[in-house]
Amino acid sequence: MGVDAVILGVVLGTLAAIVYSLRVLVLLERRIARIDTHIESLVYEVLRKEDQIQEEERNIARLLSSKSTKKPASKAKKKPASKAKKKKK
Repeated sequence: MGVDAVILGVVLGTLAAIVYSLRVLVLLERRIARIDTHIESLVYEVLRKEDQIQEEERNIARLLSSKSTKKPASKAKKKPASKAKKKKK
């Protein structure tokens, strides 16, 4: 009867260890899944901000290109300089 009890104890201990290990694995998997969702939300936020920055860059480029294509206002013509006085020697 002693050998049967030892074998039964070993089998039950092994089953308990397997169940505990599976419990730990499930908890770790849930934690990893939660971390993964947080990383995804951060990536989406960064992508959204990057799109905003690119849109602002396009607006700035459009403003700069529209300013460069406009003709500058006509400048007042300089009056001809009066003849410089000759220096006396």
